Amino acid sequence: MAVVKVYDQTKKEVGELTLAPEVFEVTVKPEILNLVVRAQRAKVRAGTHSVKNRSAVRGGGAKPWRQKGTGRARAGTIRSPLWRGGGVIFGPQVRSYEFKVNKKIRKLALRMALSSRVADNSMLVLDSIKLQEVKTKSVVEILKGLGLRKALIVLPGDDMVLRLSARNIPGITILSQDMLNVYDVLRHSQLVMFQDAAKAVEERLK
Repeated sequence: MAVVKVYDQTKKEVGELTLAPEVFEVTVKPEILNLVVRAQRAKVRAGTHSVKNRSAVRGGGAKPWRQKGTGRARAGTIRSPLWRGGGVIFGPQVRSYEFKVNKKIRKLALRMALSSRVADNSMLVLDSIKLQEVKTKSVVEILKGLGLRKALIVLPGDDMVLRLSARNIPGITILSQDMLNVYDVLRHSQLVMFQDAAKAVEERLK
């Protein structure tokens, strides 16, 4: 059972938090993380690519010349894929790239991603970050003091002031705990969780 220190925004220790081993100490299996990340990325693909086949290309309704007697090859339409300006054979069509991954596997992958951050000592638990106003400079100073460069910050709920203050900072992503996902955890080298957010995630993933 892992016990991590809880810090305030000045990186002063203010307490400890015991993490549930069934959520933060799971054996990591790369193949499961790979499957869930691929599914997550495939789901956001637009899939709007399309080309015209011979039936969709304008024109070509009449047979170019008679079937026999001309000495030329048989031709039924000037929009044949063999002709310039014709349709495309087996070209891309509008489609969805989404594929299903079971809910249990998705939850397991998220446990594994969180566990990998705990095992790497790249997870930081904060009491809170309090801002008086929307000001990016204030957040930059706080993050610099915490030693954060490329970090995912997980909040217990939506904090409009903090989110607006940090949205233009390169490498920093802010999510509420209900939007936590495997891809964002893995693509950031550091994970920052507010204490209440960590408890909420534990309850959701147990």
